[in-house]
This record gives sequence, structure tokens and C-alpha cells, in this order.
Amino acid sequence: MSENAAVNVRAFADLGLSDLEQVGGKNSSLGEMVSHLSSLGVRVPDGFATTAEAFRRFIGDTGLAERISEQLRGLDTDDTRALAETGRAIREEVATQPFPEDLEADVRAAYEHLVDGREDVSFAVRSSATAEDLPDASFAGQQETFLNIKGIDGVLQAIREVFASLYNDRAIAYRVHHDFDHDAVALSAGVQQMVRSDIGASGVMFTMDTESGFDDAVFITSSYGLGEAVVQGAVNPDEFYVYKPALREGRPAVLKRGVGSKAIKMVYTEDPEVGKTTEFVDTDEAERRLLSLTDAEVEQLAKHALTIEEHYGRPMDIEWGKDGLDGELYVLQARPETVMSRAGVRQRFRMGEKGEVVVEGRAIGQKIGAGKVRVMTSIEQMHEFNEGEVLIADMTDPDWEPIMKRASAIVTNRGGRTCHAAIIARELGIPAVVGTGDATDSLTDGRAVTVSCAEGDTGFVYDGELDFTVEEQEMSAMPEIGTRIMMNVGTPEQAFTFAQLPNEGVGLARLEFIINRQIGIHPKALLDLDNLEEPLKSQIQESVAAYPGPREFFVRRVAEGVSMIAAAFAPHPVIVRMSDFKSNEYANLVGGDLYEPDEENPMIGYRGASRYLSPEFVDCFAMEAEALKYVRDEMGLTNVKIMIPFVRTTKEAEGVISLLAEHGLVRGENDLQVIMMCEVPSNAILAKEFLEHFDGFSIGSNDMTQLTLGLDRDSSLVAGSFDERDPAVLFMLERAITACREAGKYVGICGQGPSDYPDLAEWLLKQGIESMSLNPDTVVDTWLSLGKVSTQ
Repeated sequence: MSENAAVNVRAFADLGLSDLEQVGGKNSSLGEMVSHLSSLGVRVPDGFATTAEAFRRFIGDTGLAERISEQLRGLDTDDTRALAETGRAIREEVATQPFPEDLEADVRAAYEHLVDGREDVSFAVRSSATAEDLPDASFAGQQETFLNIKGIDGVLQAIREVFASLYNDRAIAYRVHHDFDHDAVALSAGVQQMVRSDIGASGVMFTMDTESGFDDAVFITSSYGLGEAVVQGAVNPDEFYVYKPALREGRPAVLKRGVGSKAIKMVYTEDPEVGKTTEFVDTDEAERRLLSLTDAEVEQLAKHALTIEEHYGRPMDIEWGKDGLDGELYVLQARPETVMSRAGVRQRFRMGEKGEVVVEGRAIGQKIGAGKVRVMTSIEQMHEFNEGEVLIADMTDPDWEPIMKRASAIVTNRGGRTCHAAIIARELGIPAVVGTGDATDSLTDGRAVTVSCAEGDTGFVYDGELDFTVEEQEMSAMPEIGTRIMMNVGTPEQAFTFAQLPNEGVGLARLEFIINRQIGIHPKALLDLDNLEEPLKSQIQESVAAYPGPREFFVRRVAEGVSMIAAAFAPHPVIVRMSDFKSNEYANLVGGDLYEPDEENPMIGYRGASRYLSPEFVDCFAMEAEALKYVRDEMGLTNVKIMIPFVRTTKEAEGVISLLAEHGLVRGENDLQVIMMCEVPSNAILAKEFLEHFDGFSIGSNDMTQLTLGLDRDSSLVAGSFDERDPAVLFMLERAITACREAGKYVGICGQGPSDYPDLAEWLLKQGIESMSLNPDTVVDTWLSLGKVSTQ
């Protein structure tokens, strides 16, 4: 190298975070990991970086700097045409500018040292701005990345293109909107050996949940091929959550496995044309149905994420790749997570009356937006976009950032939660629905729509501009009220978000909700899969393809749903009610009509404890028990308690406790508590006798009311008589509460009565109820209302 090598080029191994001003956030972070984390098992591909000083000399000594400043002076970045024309002219000048001789010589020398005589290597050439990836700014993806670059001439040209990308339209606009001086941002080019993820897998991971801010989980996305497909949003990837405490203890830690469509993948071009080194190809149909990572690989990636987060001392956004040749997992980039770290006041968006759902996909954020549709198929249409419109696109190329900030909402055909559209939508605080599949076909320009991301994991695009409300809640200091406020949670994908509300655990996690949403297939159809007829057999086989078998599919999916909720609320208790489908509800599951009886009144028929004990269902109950045992004993989530619904007699109580024990769920072992749903009048009448078999009651006020008053709560003809405050119902509740208090056992209520009727809540407080479990949307209001009662 020449005498200026220390100024022009630095090897990753010689870099650290203190070199940020010289090589930018991305390259200094790569150097930091190579220097400090390699010994801890974090593999980072080697490389080198050009310095910011080299960039300044590249544009300064040639007169480029003055010409660029003149063109940017007074530029209105909201004028998309002017922005595009100016950016294009600047980039062309930079990309054709020869290097100073000493800079080119130093790059050539660094390249030869890195290659070390090998011929079968290729490189990624990436940008690293000196203001990029700082704690309060996210420049991620604004400059170009060039993949599968071979030979020194290719590397040199890619470096020029990287320098030119500092003047991409989106980068220019970002600096203006965030008050960064153009001249203050210099660029470093990182040259890094490629990982052969083109024949492996790759993706992005965050050391926190990006939607809720829950920080005890690692969120990982993965798809086949090069990671740019995931980052760009060209593919709907697999998704995984990993529980940090279990990972640290060496326990099984995968909370969720989500199979993405993975329809395409980015691979190396076999016969590269000029300027084209990668291409998209279709993923094999059989591969699409499988998970792109094993549990062991997911947990290894999560361990790397923990190591990186602990070293940096903050939540991190990490890109990774699996080499298809050596099978190893590599970290390609790491930057601070910048969106949730800037989250401010909690807002709650709520839909009013809902309309027709036009399309649906993955919700990004938790807001609602409305406006007229603008379908965009090309960057050339940017000038047509108007403030407040809903942007509809196949996938949002990062160049579109100038118009994305003007949208009321964003909807894409493709992409997952870590795609570019999702990242920018979070950055801008705009609701987005990604991965809809057909938004550009289903929606047309000028159509009024409402985009809702406020209803859980699924985002909905409704026809028309519908009413919605926005509430701000201050939840830092909730009053003492003499009882515990818990939540009813049945949707695992919302657990992390719900856990951010004030709470003291989950008083009711409905297993049937988890089975319905996570599985959707009758358990007996899974156990009897080999004997089923077509086309039902093939339909189920396709659903379970990512798992070792149909039984494992059921057990793992139930375990995933339960563990998501248990992890979100740990260390608070999570009371999981075993499945309480009625026969007509079970019949609605795939294959269910083959196994369910046709009952006149399913509400008081084949359900609860009697179903568990029946010979026809015992194998199905065994799978539920196995899932719960795995969550508690293997994953270590012992905050899970088990609840048995609809126990009619003490004989059933004794039988179901024995059945649980047969499956390894023994009361008192590993702190296991078994609660009974107190919802049949016999439960209150013989409360002391039932409590001999259980660790407490959770009062189900809905069933208790209908059975005490002898009415069908699903019948509109008698709905007017349904009231939990009826004296006969209160008599049953008081009897159950008193029995639990005298026995020193838990007693709570998990109906909506306390939310709907403040006087009932006050009455329950006076009776000494230990907890009230409410739907999440009523928790804060009910808690504050009870606080007023407690101070009177």
C-alpha cells in the first residue's frame, strides 16, 4: 500500500466504534464485531473500508463537491420531478469520475490481501454514511448495495456507484427532512466477502419486537437466497420469535414459527450481464411449504443477537446469512434499532363500524389511516401522488421515500415485517399493510378506503373512509384498588402488545382460540390423517408440511401459542383454559364434520371436562396436555397455570385431575396449579367439595348467569333477561367467593360483567374477589374506575 493507505483504506479488523467519523456507522460496527465478538462465536465475513477522507478527496480534489453543492442549493425535495432530475445528474457525474491514483492503488492492494490468491470469491460493496446508523437517525438502505461483485475492476466501479448513491433521491430527501447538512455527510464503501446465502438462507433479526417494543424476545425473519429480497420486501419470509430468558438458561426457546410464502428468491446470475450480478427466481413449490431454518439455527442466530445486543448495550437491527456451502451462520450488518427507541406517547386507535374488507395482509404499526387510493407501478409516477392518499404498490422501492412520507397509509402486495416498506412506515409513523398478495389488482385509483392496523397481527383495508377514534392514555401510575386486574387473551400475536398495558397477568387464555387460529384442523383429523380421503388428506398434509408430522404440528402449534402469551406476561401468572369448543364449533374446523355429533343444544352438551374424559377424545386431550407440559417443564414458563372448564360433577373433577397427572401434569409439581372454571351452578352449590380437587376458582359469569337463570345467552328472544347482577346469580358468586376465601384458595372472575357494570365491579371488590380478568380494551378504564371506588 502507499503511504496514504491509513487514510484511504482500513481493514475491518483494525476498526471499531471509535472510527465512526472515518468509516461510518455500518463499517465501524462491522469492525467492532470482528475485533470484539469473533472470539465469542459471532462470525462476520472479512473485508475493508474506504474512509470518509478518501471520499472527500474523491469529490473535492476533482471539483465535484462544488458542482454538487450548486445543484442542491435551493432544491425543493417535495418537487419529485426536480428531485429526480437533479439526483440523476449528480449520480452520473460521480459514477464516471476517475479515482485519485493513490486511492485506486490502495483499494487494489487491500483487495489482493483479502482475496489472497483465491479466484472463486465475490464481494458485497455497501455504503456506510458517517451519519448513518447513529442512535437517533436511521439512514438504513438509503445508499446502494452491490452484490456478487467479482474482480478488482468490478469492485472499483461498485465503489464509485456507492459514492454516487449518496445522492439518491431518497437520501437527498431524508437529509433535508431531518436537517442533516449535505456536506456534513461523507461516505465510506465497505467491501465484504460474500456469504453464499444465494444457495442458503438469509434475513433480518431484531433484539426486540418491532411492533410492541417487547424486549424479552428476538424477532427473526428468514427466506431462501440473498437477504436483499427480505430487506426490499420482495418476499414474504418465515418469521420466528425466540424467548431471551429461556435462551440464556439453555432451554428450548422458540416461541413462534411462521411459514412465509417465500415465492421467489434472489440468487447469483449465472452469466452476469453488465450491471446485473443477481436475479430473482421462483422458489420450488415444496420448499415454500417448509421452514427455511431449523430450531437449532434459529436459536443460534438468537444467541448471536443477544451477544451483539449485550456488547452494544441497546436494541439492535441485524442482517444475517446462512452459507449454503459450509452451513454456517454469519452476521452481515448490525445497527441500533431506531424506531421503538424513539416511541413517544401511547395512542390507541379504534375502528368504528367496519365495512367490507377489500384486501388484508400483515399489519405494520397499530394505527389507522384513510384516504383515496393511488396505485403506483413505477417511480416515474411520483409526480401524480397527492398528499394524504393511500399508496398502493407491489413493493415500495426505497427511492419512493419522498412520497411515502406524504401518504396516509401504505399497502403492498409483497413483503414481511422487516421489508423496506415496513421499516419506512414505522419510521414515519404511518400504518402499512404488507404482503396482501393482490392489492394492486383489487384496488383502483380514487377509491376511498380505510387502512386499519389496530386489530392485531392482520391489517385490513376496508371499503370507504370509515370513522375511527384515537385515544391517548397515560398509564405510568395506576391506583391501588384492592384486587388484581388481569386480562383475557386468546390471540398470541397480540400478546406482546397487550402486555404493555397495565396488568397483573392473564386470567383467561382460551386454548380454543389458539387452536382455531394457529391450527384450524380438528385434532382427530390430524391423528387419523393416513386414513382420510382426498382432497381432505392433501389439504391437511400441506398445512402440516413444515412440521415433522400431524401430531407434532398440533402439539408445537399449541405450545407456540401458549408460550407467546406466557412469555409476554412473565413473571405474572397466565391461566390457560384447556379447549372449550362446543361440538358445533369443533365441527367448523377442517375435518370436524367427520367426528362431531349433531347436538340440539351444544352449549350444555359435549364440552369441557366430560369431553376430556370420553374415550373418543382422550387422545386429543393428550396432545393438549403434552403442549402445556412442554411449555412449563421444557421452556421453563412455570407462570402457566391450567384451568379446566365446565366441570359438572365432583366425579368429573376427580377424573380430570387424574387424567392430567397421567400426562405428567401433577398439581403441586414444579409449582403447577390447576384452577377450575366455576360456571355451573353445581360448582357454587358444592364449592367446598370441588375445591378439594383444585387450587382455586375462576368464575365464568357468562355461563353461570345463563345456567342459573335458565336462559340461552345466544338467543335474542331472551337476551334482555341476561344480567350478571340478578340476585340469584350474585348468590352463586358470593357462595363461590366465600368458599375460596375460607379455604385460602385463589378466586377470580373472567367475565365482562365488571367492565360493563361498575356497580358489579364494586360489589365484587367488597366480596373480596382476588382478581378480575378483562378484555384488553377495557383494562385501563375499569382500573381507573375501580380506583375511584377504592378511595371513597
